[in-house]
Amino acid sequence: MVSVVVVTVVIILILLILAYYLGRIVRDRYWESQIEAIRQDAIKRSRAVLGGQFSEQLAPYLPDFPFSPTECRFIGKPVDFIVFKGMDGKAISEVVFVEVKSGKSTLSSQERALREAVKSGKVTWHEYAVPEGVTKGKEKSNRRDNNLSDEFPDKF
Repeated sequence: MVSVVVVTVVIILILLILAYYLGRIVRDRYWESQIEAIRQDAIKRSRAVLGGQFSEQLAPYLPDFPFSPTECRFIGKPVDFIVFKGMDGKAISEVVFVEVKSGKSTLSSQERALREAVKSGKVTWHEYAVPEGVTKGKEKSNRRDNNLSDEFPDKF
């Protein structure tokens, strides 16, 4: 009786091992058959992305673009262009955020959030003054000599 149980357990283990290796072979053959399709899809998507990026950069020079190309500044992320209407005449009258889309692309969640912030008037002006010490430099000498013991006494 014990020998029957042992033989049954051994047969089950052998069948499990065979099923495992057979499953791996089937899986590997499936993926090998899919490699060409996966590569073609990756190439197609890459071309679509490159075409979209090219279109974004070229958009201000297309005939139906509603703004002057010289008033556009490419940003890229999170919006493609900021247009300073009137900048050519040295009198900026409006600032416009422009997002260029091509094909079937839609706004990302970040682009939608930016659109809503602009539409709800959550746009402000902030002026930052760089501290003078940053732009004028330090009065200390910047000589590179062997007298580093003044600056790093514990090292020398």
